[in-house]
Amino acid sequence: MDEQKSIFINGNSFSFTPGETILTVAQRNHIDIPTLCYLKGASPTGACRICVVEVEKARNLMPACSTPAENGMKVQTESPQVIKSRKMSLQLLLASGNHNCAVRGSDGQNWTDFQLNIQKQDNNEDLCPAWGDCELQNLAYRYQVSGETFPATKDKYPMETVNPFIVRDFSRCILCGRCVQACCEIQVNNAISIGYRGASGKIIAAGDRPLKDSDCVFCGECVQACPVGALVEKDARYDWRPWEDKKIRSTCSYCGVGCQIDFHVRDNQIIKISGAEETPPNYGSLCVKGRFGFKFIHSEDRLKTPLIKENGKFREASWDEALDLTARRLSEIKDQHGPDSIGVFTSARVTNEDNYVAQKFTRAVLKTNNIDHCARL
Repeated sequence: MDEQKSIFINGNSFSFTPGETILTVAQRNHIDIPTLCYLKGASPTGACRICVVEVEKARNLMPACSTPAENGMKVQTESPQVIKSRKMSLQLLLASGNHNCAVRGSDGQNWTDFQLNIQKQDNNEDLCPAWGDCELQNLAYRYQVSGETFPATKDKYPMETVNPFIVRDFSRCILCGRCVQACCEIQVNNAISIGYRGASGKIIAAGDRPLKDSDCVFCGECVQACPVGALVEKDARYDWRPWEDKKIRSTCSYCGVGCQIDFHVRDNQIIKISGAEETPPNYGSLCVKGRFGFKFIHSEDRLKTPLIKENGKFREASWDEALDLTARRLSEIKDQHGPDSIGVFTSARVTNEDNYVAQKFTRAVLKTNNIDHCARL
């Protein structure tokens, strides 16, 4: 029988299985180690250096997300050296772009001038579109740091707004790489990668062309993975704030998979949709329709009551009247021409349960096997 392996985190002993990292052991035991680049289900990179921890006898601080747990290892997650390192990393990140949240300094400039310059670039008077939903901002509050410690980094690349669903704001990108991992390892679309080198680093698509001209399928996985305001839903940008919405769990109805989604609702209007993480079958992933295809819900052209055509014109009717008419006509056609004179089409864009009821109704009530599916059309 194999000897149980243990690791000591902040003085407490925890068992682990070979292959686990310090971060996964800590998370499993509800020990908070902050990180910006780690993405569950993807290969750890240790790029952001926020998750560094102090390991006894190690020469340097170690990234918890990519350091394997070892038997007898002793780890400190919030030692003075660790906190000092995290603060410096956060200060560098805050100084690296237009992070005009409440914790951001103005680098010696007048704050008004600093903010007006960003407003001009953003074409909006509000603070960062990810304000209140930014992991970098949360950590800056947690460790009480701002960005004026280091000289500001000038923007190298203009904002990309030509894409139909996603705005790419390179001035707020921290090059954590989570969007690349989400695209290439989680969704396996391989549409984006990290391009150029050093201070000129940039997330690029198809030879540094806009997303709309690349292999991107606009699933939005990169948007959900982005920890800052670099990738934002185009329609929700500056319109959605997390403290204003009510999150409602639902099931995507575009196909029979049953992906779990969260509606972000304000004033009885859906502002945006996100994938429900940690929930099967999709675990946060969605397709372009599931994430962005919801504007029809509030369309003025939607039917709000059944319509019955009489003398070539439609008139509004109650559900009882419409259903009674449908049942009566189906019965008349069945009696006059036989059950096989009726056919039923179901849809891939409804739930499996709805399709089951449709075929049950067709066979048990209409007494015909003439039922088919839209995937064959």
